[in-house]
Amino acid sequence: MSAVIIGGVESMERKYKDICKKHNYKAKVFTKMSGNLREKIGSPDLIVLFTNTVCHKMVKCALEEAERTNASVIRCHTSSATALESILKECVNKAG
Repeated sequence: MSAVIIGGVESMERKYKDICKKHNYKAKVFTKMSGNLREKIGSPDLIVLFTNTVCHKMVKCALEEAERTNASVIRCHTSSATALESILKECVNKAG
């Protein structure tokens, strides 16, 4: 399973990836907008939007890619490790 995290805190990137790995997700983390974000997102199973720390342009891009690839989208206001942990636990419980 793969996940893309959009937004969040730059210093937490490693922590986000470690949490995803613990729940058997391969993760990509984008805390800042890049010119080719659309291509970098790829075809994930899950997109997590940390809405408090993300610009509208990144949200729009992520939602367009999610629609194109039929990825699940979860929006979360807080970008804490605990929030990501609970999101992934919920997703794993739904899948299995």
